[in-house]
Amino acid sequence: MRLGVLDVGSNTVHLLVVDAHHGAAPIPAHSHKTGMRLAELIDDGERITRAGIDSLVSFVHSAQEVAEDFGVTEMMSFATSAIREAANGEDVLHEVRDRTGVDLQVLTGEDEARLTFLAVRRWYGWSSGRLLVLDIGGGSLEIALGTDEVPDVAVSVPLGAGRLTRAFLTTDPAHPDEVKAARKHTRATIAAVAGRITKVGEPRHVVATSKTFRSLARIAGAAPSSEGPFVRRHLDRDDLRAWVPKLAAMSARERADLSGVSAGRAPQLLAGAIVAEAALDLLGVERLEIAPWALREGVILERLDRIGR
Repeated sequence: MRLGVLDVGSNTVHLLVVDAHHGAAPIPAHSHKTGMRLAELIDDGERITRAGIDSLVSFVHSAQEVAEDFGVTEMMSFATSAIREAANGEDVLHEVRDRTGVDLQVLTGEDEARLTFLAVRRWYGWSSGRLLVLDIGGGSLEIALGTDEVPDVAVSVPLGAGRLTRAFLTTDPAHPDEVKAARKHTRATIAAVAGRITKVGEPRHVVATSKTFRSLARIAGAAPSSEGPFVRRHLDRDDLRAWVPKLAAMSARERADLSGVSAGRAPQLLAGAIVAEAALDLLGVERLEIAPWALREGVILERLDRIGR
């Protein structure tokens, strides 16, 4: 079966085409994406702008054409925090449906955490024991912990790298007072939910997904993506702690010169590092592993499970 997964995220809109069937790992066949930064196309009323809506519709049309060209037999389409939290989110969904025929399903933050956890569980297997999974997106941070395929606890907090950058880190390079305010806000937000997570029990493995964590691991010395998904990659808290002040002193252009950091992600990397450091500190994590599977794979796996029943 050839499936298409259209993921409308806060930073990137991405169509992933995979070959998949129940009981097997999905195999990527094609990737079509754009760094739309939908969460930045917001007006003062927290509404996605006309330009944002038109850009999204245009990409959905292109995704439909790509899906047809690659022989996709079923398309799954979902949206996350950018549309979920926009004041006109429902209007955007209706307009996308009317103009393209694509019915975007809006995932809750808890759904994002749960499906990402499922993907990580399948990647690592049962022998990995209790997993703690972290994912930093453009609009939110997802945390899940558990021993089964459904986590015992799954939470989402509004600490995405893009959101924190827009709210606090408005100068380039960031002013020390901005960094301090962002750090204070981040730690207070995570501290409010940390008890729900840590009371479940000690994780055997701590795993991170998302481009933000991959970029942070890369600048700390992890292998590049060109070496493939099976290379073990990790990020140590001590390395992360050392990088936060370095990133704060850099401009976005200077960050983009770092290995593994794209020009589009560079402005948000400091915010992502602040969130990552706070999460590791408050959850008592010394080292985490980087997983190649995340939310999109979780959506695919859940769909395959339903087909196989």
